[in-house]
Amino acid sequence: MLREAAQEESAEAPSGLKSYDLYIAGKDVAGDGWVYTVSGRSLLEDVFTSVSLKRSLEQDPESEAAQHPYVVGRCAIADDAAIDLATQAAAAAAPDWAAVPMERRMRLGTRFREELIKHEDEFLRMLVAESHPVKLARWELSCLLQIYAPGSLRWYAKQMRVEKEYNGRRLILHRQPDGVVAFNPPQNAPLPSAALCVLALMAGNSVVVRAPRSIALSTMWLLRDIVAPLLEEIDAPAGVLNAVCSNPKQTMDRWIADPLINDIFYIGGSQEGLRFEQSCVAHGKKPILELAGNDGIVVWKDADVKWAAEAITEAFYGSGQICMVPNYVLVHPDVAERLIAEVKEQVKGIKPGLPEEEDVLLSPVRRSERFFRLLRQALDNGAELVTGGNRTEVDGTVSETGVFLQPTVVRVDGLDRARTYDVVREETFFPLIPIVVAERDNDDALLESFLQFVNSNDYGLRNSLWSRSDHVVETFVRRTVNGGLLKVNDSHIGFLPYLPSHGGTGRTGGAFGEANYPMLKTSHVQGVSIARDVSPYDAVFGA
Repeated sequence: MLREAAQEESAEAPSGLKSYDLYIAGKDVAGDGWVYTVSGRSLLEDVFTSVSLKRSLEQDPESEAAQHPYVVGRCAIADDAAIDLATQAAAAAAPDWAAVPMERRMRLGTRFREELIKHEDEFLRMLVAESHPVKLARWELSCLLQIYAPGSLRWYAKQMRVEKEYNGRRLILHRQPDGVVAFNPPQNAPLPSAALCVLALMAGNSVVVRAPRSIALSTMWLLRDIVAPLLEEIDAPAGVLNAVCSNPKQTMDRWIADPLINDIFYIGGSQEGLRFEQSCVAHGKKPILELAGNDGIVVWKDADVKWAAEAITEAFYGSGQICMVPNYVLVHPDVAERLIAEVKEQVKGIKPGLPEEEDVLLSPVRRSERFFRLLRQALDNGAELVTGGNRTEVDGTVSETGVFLQPTVVRVDGLDRARTYDVVREETFFPLIPIVVAERDNDDALLESFLQFVNSNDYGLRNSLWSRSDHVVETFVRRTVNGGLLKVNDSHIGFLPYLPSHGGTGRTGGAFGEANYPMLKTSHVQGVSIARDVSPYDAVFGA
C-alpha cells in the first residue's frame, strides 16, 4: 500500500509564474520549499539582481520578488519521504502497466512526438530560460523528433518481439520490462535527457525522474504538462510517472538502497558515474550509464575540407558543454594546413550573445579555471595556439571578467606525443579542441595509426571519419571497436532515425557500455516455447 502524502496543497503561485509541485502517483504533491528559475538572459544582464531574487524567494516565497520579470518559474523540493513515496508509487503501478499491450504503450511515443511539435514554441522558451541558445534548443528538439520518429518507433517495436515456428512449437523471443526505472538527468541538458523516460515507459516500466535541483523547470514542464496528460489519455495507471526535484546525492543514496528500484539511468561525469556503477551492481541494480565523451574526428587526405571543418566547429556548440561534441581531431598531414585554415575561418562566425538571439551558439561557461589550465599545459608542452584563448563579454569584447570563452583551437604535431596532452586525452567540456597533425608516413601506416589511436581512447561515445575513399571508410567501419556510434562524412552531433542516440564504451558507458536504445536497455530478453501435441520424452530423446 502507498503511504498517504502528508503535505497539503501548495499555495497558489503568483500570476504568470510557472509553478510545479512534485508529481507522485498521478497527483501534484507539495514539497519542502521551492527552487526558483531566473531567465538565462537575466544572468547575463544583471547577475547580482538575478541571484538576489533567487535567494530572496527561496527564503520567502511570498516575497514581491516573484513579480520581477527575471523570475520565470519555481519547482517544489522533495524531502526523503517524498522521494520514497515516488518510488512506492512507481512500484505499485508497474505490474498493471507492464500488462498493457505493447501496441497501446507504443502509442505514447507517437503522441509524445506530436505534442513536442505542437508545443515547439514553449519547448524553446523553456530551454532559452535555462540559458540554452535558441538555435541550439532547436537542434535539441530535432534530436527528440528523430528518436521518436515513426521509423524509429517501428524499429524499436520489432526489437521487442520476434516469433518463429519450429517442430510444432511457437517460439517467442520478447523483451520484458525491468520494473521501476529511476532517471537522473544532467544539469547541462535536463529536458532532452528526461525525455528518454518515455522510451522506458514504452517498454512497460514505471519511472521516477529526478529534476536537477539547480535547473528543474524545463524537466518538470515536460513531465507534468506533456507526458503526464498523455499517460492519462491512454489510461495508464496512476504512479507510472513520478517526478521529483531533489538533491542528487540524497536521491541517489535512497535509490541505491531501495529494493523497489530496478534500474538507474545515470547521466553525468565518468569519475562519479563509474563509482556509481559499482554501487548499483553491489546492490543488485542495473546501471545504465551515459557518462563523459571524448569524441574524435578523423580527417583523411581526400576529405571535403569545408564540410569536415563544419563538423569540427560543432565542438563549440553550447561552448562545448555537450558530451557528444567533438573533442579532438586527427588529420592527415597532406591536408592539415588547409583544414586548420578553414576551421580558423569558420570559427569567426561563432559568437556569444543572449540566448534569445538567433545564430548564437555559445553559452556562458561559469567555471573556466580548467580551460585555462589545460590550454596553458598544452602550449607549454609545445602546442600552437591557432585561435581563441580568452574570456569575453556577451558582446564578444575580450575581458578578464567575461563569462564566455572564445572558441579555441590548438595544433598538436605528432600522434606519438598527443596523449601526453590532457586536452587530447580527457573530455574538456568547454570550447577548446586540439587538431593533431600526424607525422608523415605511407598511407597504410597512417591508417593503422589512426585506427589504433581511436580504439585506444579511454572514452567511447561517438567517432567521425571524413574520407572519400571506399577502402578507408570500409576499414574504419570494420575495425573501429571504440564507441557507440560512428559517423562518416556527416554531422558529428546530428541524430538519425534507427541509429542509437546514446551509449558508448569505456569511461562513457562503463563495464556494460554499448550503443544505448533506452527502450531496450530498460528491458530484458525472455524466451518462450508454446508447444502443441509434443511429447516431453520425445522432445528430449527424439521420436
